[in-house]
Amino acid sequence: MRIVSLLPGATDTVVALGAGAQLVGVSHSCDSAPAGVAAVTRCVIDADGPSASIDNDVREITESGSALYSLDEALLTRLAPDLVITQGLCEVCAVSEAAVHRLAAALPSPPRVLSISGGTVDAILADIAAIGDAIDTRDEAYELISGLRVRIRRVHETLKAARAPRPRVAVLEWTDPLFCAGHWVPEQVKRAGGVDVLGTAGAVSRVISAAALEQADPQLVIVAPCGFGLDRAELEARRLCAILPSLATKEVWAIDANALTSRPGLRMVDGIEALARIFAPSAFTPLASKQARRIQ
Repeated sequence: MRIVSLLPGATDTVVALGAGAQLVGVSHSCDSAPAGVAAVTRCVIDADGPSASIDNDVREITESGSALYSLDEALLTRLAPDLVITQGLCEVCAVSEAAVHRLAAALPSPPRVLSISGGTVDAILADIAAIGDAIDTRDEAYELISGLRVRIRRVHETLKAARAPRPRVAVLEWTDPLFCAGHWVPEQVKRAGGVDVLGTAGAVSRVISAAALEQADPQLVIVAPCGFGLDRAELEARRLCAILPSLATKEVWAIDANALTSRPGLRMVDGIEALARIFAPSAFTPLASKQARRIQ
């Protein structure tokens, strides 16, 4: 089978299921595919610019009806995939589902398109099963899901045995403007032993004011800018600490959001485990330095 995966979480899953050699194309954001697999997408905005500029560019492009990502039709035609994995959850994070279906239908040999859109922990696990079914690795997928559930349950049992208190937590998915996290992230916080004071499990992330953040009165603030790694998250966290007086009394962390919170897939469990180590450090082994840094 010739597989094109257009989102990093799906690529992670394909590789984890032992089908990485079947990948012939991935998105520009996929970082777990075997070396040499072609990137078939690119982002049309400067993702290295200031957060406010990125947000403004995204709004202008989407409001104009244009696309944030381009898909290389000629390359996709040459790759002749049997299966294209895309998503229907967020057009800011990946190529739009509609665009993928249109392009796939126009190919000389139209491939099957599998769209995944899990917005909760259980729905993400169901997406892993769907990918397993699509690439004929059903048994491996259910074994993978079973292992992920064991890890989630182990976090719960450890917290319960330690009688760990539940801290009040605010997860910031963007910093200029401020966005609280949505979709699966509030559930990650809950399963890691915290209480998300701003986000709602399964709902979209949303813009909040600095006053709303202050009124929510979190004990911990997790800066997890969508799609960014740890170094960029730290820069954003330090900038917020410098301009928001209400953060002076809070415990503030920067985390590798790209690996832990903004990628629906098996790494979602890595995020639960990392957050649990932040919320209840005495109950777990030490947090990996590549995952998060305490800012204050």
